[in-house]
Parts: sequence; C-alpha cells; structure tokens
Amino acid sequence: MTCRTGLLWDSPLMFSRLIEDCGACCETVNPYMLASPFWRGKFVSLIVPTGFANPDYSNLLPALRAAEERIRRFVENGGRLLVFGAGCCREDAYDWLPFPVTYAFSYGPRAVRFVGESNYASLFSGYDLTAVECDGSFPAHGGETLAASATGEALLVGKALGDGMILVSSIHEYPSREFLKEFSCGDRETLF
Repeated sequence: MTCRTGLLWDSPLMFSRLIEDCGACCETVNPYMLASPFWRGKFVSLIVPTGFANPDYSNLLPALRAAEERIRRFVENGGRLLVFGAGCCREDAYDWLPFPVTYAFSYGPRAVRFVGESNYASLFSGYDLTAVECDGSFPAHGGETLAASATGEALLVGKALGDGMILVSSIHEYPSREFLKEFSCGDRETLF
C-alpha cells in the first residue's frame, strides 16, 4: 500500500499537514509545475482545494487548463482526483475536467444527504449533516450526483473514468481524516 497525494496550489497550505497527519506523503504542486510539460510526479491522488478559480486566492485555473490532457490520463490510468468549489462566480471553472460541470457560486450552510450508497460517504464523517458549509452547487454535470442538499442541489459529483475516479465537491470543509486515509492510499501510484 502506498500513500501519496499531490496538493495543487500556488504555495504550501495547512491542508497538506492534515493529509500528512492521515498517513500520506503530500507534495505541493504549484501552477508552474502543473503547466510544465516536462515536470512529472507519481501520486495515488490529486486534490484541488477550494478557491482554485478565484484570482484573489490562486493562479491555478490557467495551469489546470494547460494540464487538461495530463489530468485526464492520470485519472484514466488509475489516479484519483478530488476537486473542491471554484470559490467565485465562474460557470466555466471546471472546463478543464474530462466531463461537463457547471458551477453556481452560493456560500452558506446546507443539509447534505447521500443520494444512494456511496464509497465516498466518509468524506463527511464527523460532520453535522444538517448544516454543512458549502460554497455552491452543480446545476448541470455529466457525472453522478452522490450527495445533494435538501432542495436537490448537487453538492458532490462523481465520475469514473478509465481505472480512476473524479470527485467534485462544493463542500467548504476539509474532508474527514477517514476519507483522506482511504483516498490518499492505494495499491500503486500513477504517473502525472
């Protein structure tokens, strides 16, 4: 079993310490590394934190767009990708993903319920599901709605692609430790 996560962001974040506390090696992948065709890394999973499309917080979106094909190949070859809310009013914030996702920015607490059985229910372990902070929803997408608000807004979308998985979440909270342990560890690393 190997545990290695790439955290895509402009600079190191406290999030990386949480991932490491859960037993995984965590490497910050900045926009220059991400967009470079010469840089390579091997990971079980990649995580894109909240606010990636908001230029007030990050310069990550252009790099994600430049690395669109590499991201698709990473997932198809068995990698796992977790993407959080864009953090701004940009419907096109997820146009770099290999399936369509439309994002509607709207920050506030929501009651969260799982639509059916999910391997990813541990994402919310330990949270009060009657009032989870979210930064928006996904009114249109080409994946499967895994969790929704009481009013039916998609809050967690999943899409299997090749041998890997993409999760898109508008939950504005750190994932649970249980989830990070499962998501960051696997039988093998995948070349990115």
